[in-house]
Amino acid sequence: MEKRRIGRTALEVTEVSFGGAALGGLYRACPREAAMETLQGAWDAGLRYFDTAPFYGFGLSERRFGDFLRYKPRDSYVLSTKVGRLFRPVPEDQVPDHSYVDPLPFAVDYDYSYDGIMRSVDFSYARLGLNKVDILYVHDIGAYTHGIEKTKLHFRQLMDGGLKALEELKSSGAISAYGLGVNEVKICLDVMRRAPLDCILLASRYSLLDRSAESELLPLCRERQTSLVIGGVFNSGILATGPVAGAHFDYMPATEDILHRVDTMEKIAGDGGYPLAAAAFQFPLREPVVATVLTGTAKATNLTRNLELLDLEIPETEFAKYAPHTVVQHLA
Repeated sequence: MEKRRIGRTALEVTEVSFGGAALGGLYRACPREAAMETLQGAWDAGLRYFDTAPFYGFGLSERRFGDFLRYKPRDSYVLSTKVGRLFRPVPEDQVPDHSYVDPLPFAVDYDYSYDGIMRSVDFSYARLGLNKVDILYVHDIGAYTHGIEKTKLHFRQLMDGGLKALEELKSSGAISAYGLGVNEVKICLDVMRRAPLDCILLASRYSLLDRSAESELLPLCRERQTSLVIGGVFNSGILATGPVAGAHFDYMPATEDILHRVDTMEKIAGDGGYPLAAAAFQFPLREPVVATVLTGTAKATNLTRNLELLDLEIPETEFAKYAPHTVVQHLA
């Protein structure tokens, strides 16, 4: 599988990578055997960049990634995890509901400070059972997750000390790159205006349907040589399922407007003789500043199906047919 470089670093990642939210039990339980089988399927398919986070199953995803990767040659893959959340043990009946099924018994505290980031990294080493992480992402900082007022606090924590922690980790060689892992554009612009970033893991905001990143963030990333890691290419599923009853967009049931847009997109794909999901999966990779597209699933069969979408040839002229009347530009 072809590789692309992360920013100005020496890191290279496969253009398709594996994301670990589903292996932490997002929305449905993921037995350990299924997690290991899916990771093995990703490895066998040539994927060599793996992304996880403490939040995914409250440590469960990191444990599974570490168990799988521990016996692989350390220079044969790239691993990223995230900072910004710390966990403390609580009784089973006090485990918060963040849409993870059967998570580990912890509660979540947000901390984007110098000490919080350093503690988060140490905890991740322990959960992973590994002594090296290549990329750290500041996870879910911004109003999309926290609202405006709490974001002001978290942003100050990051500016006043969190970035210093990340820079120290990078300059010491503990990590090779750092950036943000978010679902919104505005916080990316706010941070990039104050600090250099090697990469941004951006979910759902540069897709065939949602182009929120296109007008400001992509040009700034090109200027700063900040790579994009793109997640959420199916926009919570609707670009894979089509505009069916119960289809989701942006983690919620799709509105009539979104259903209409996707219905139009599905007709374009049908007339072109390819599945809409294939266009959605391939779309971000047409942009040179995109280093990789994440795919995440808890089933090896779903992973195989997604990877097969890359093998379908879609003429470049087809992608122009999806704009501007079918796309969303305002969910920044």
